[in-house]
Amino acid sequence: MVNKWLVGLAAALCVSAARAEVCALDDLDREVCLSAPASRIAALSPGATELVYAAGAGDRVVAVVSYSDYPPEARDVASVGSHTRLDLEALVALEPDLAIGWVTGNPAEQLETLEALDMAVFYIEPRSVDGVAGAIERLATLASTEAEGRRVAERFLSDMAALGAQYAGEASVDTFYQVWDSPLMSVNDEHLIGQVIRLCGGRNVFGELGRLVPRLDDEAVLAADPAVIVAGGMGEENRDWLDHWTRYPELRAVQNDHLYFVPPSLLQRPTPRLAEGARLLCGHLATAREDAP
Repeated sequence: MVNKWLVGLAAALCVSAARAEVCALDDLDREVCLSAPASRIAALSPGATELVYAAGAGDRVVAVVSYSDYPPEARDVASVGSHTRLDLEALVALEPDLAIGWVTGNPAEQLETLEALDMAVFYIEPRSVDGVAGAIERLATLASTEAEGRRVAERFLSDMAALGAQYAGEASVDTFYQVWDSPLMSVNDEHLIGQVIRLCGGRNVFGELGRLVPRLDDEAVLAADPAVIVAGGMGEENRDWLDHWTRYPELRAVQNDHLYFVPPSLLQRPTPRLAEGARLLCGHLATAREDAP
């Protein structure tokens, strides 16, 4: 009888432990498992910070990096350097049980060091609308906040689908999106921003280039002669990059005053706020479309 009781207890404990473990597939196609839901999370990019909060686990975030400014409460979380150079000593001292890494943004050797210290690292880099929603749901799985993560992901997908339906069939607008100024850089059609341009009825004039983020020069933009130029700028309210193009009055975008600014955090971070950035971009292209002869 005692032996049966012990066997039953052991089995129950095993079942309980199995239920406590949470696992999710990251964007490197690795299964990351935690023995219990994440309770101390380090978000190692501004986008990762937003995604963790969107997943309903903002109260678990113990470390962020510079420019992690949304939601506002994230500004009060301890910063451990920048996404390009982490302060590993400060990060490790905060004892996170999960670090959210950026595949191409964080230094690979530093993330490998964290893993060597037995810290779980979950790599993300959403490159599509579905990828953003999926990242939210997977982070929610690791934090056991599935209901909130699912709600936010579904609302985001619904918002993006509504925009796509609204602008489907509209006349194409030749668009140049400036992601950086020095060196001058844009995006191709595979980039998430390129996908948003297409959703809004735009034609990315550099969409067919091979690199995800191609480097350009002014002559390339002059040759493409876009009807619209959209810039992210440095900071959330800085339109200085657009001023540069006014020196080329022969550009269609300059002639018709179709030079638009969209706060970079709304388009350049793969988060639910992408829907807000897409709405602004679609509106700008709609204005240009209405002004077309």
